Amino acid sequence: MLIREIIAYIFMSIGAIFAIITVIGLIRFPDVYTRIHAAAVVLTISAAFLTFGVAIYVWEFFLSLKIVLIGVFFLIANPMATHSIARASYRTKVAKLKVRTVDEYSDYLGSEDK
Repeated sequence: MLIREIIAYIFMSIGAIFAIITVIGLIRFPDVYTRIHAAAVVLTISAAFLTFGVAIYVWEFFLSLKIVLIGVFFLIANPMATHSIARASYRTKVAKLKVRTVDEYSDYLGSEDK
């Protein structure tokens, strides 16, 4: 086994561990917003590690470049998508917080519901 394959497996294993942590967070967290947080942060890191591991494993310049670009796209797109989902769920009141002491986001959005 080449040292490059070992490094690729290490990257992919770290990505898999982060993916498992994401699933545990999605199951264990109490409301939509904290679940979205788990999906945004940890899953993005997981995808980045996985794509970089696959890019190292493949080890062909253009194919690895495409895979790395997919990983970079995922690093940009996933936080924006989860932010949009959280904002839409907040504005449409799909998922209302049970206990909230300070709601600064309603001031930002101009909501009258405080």
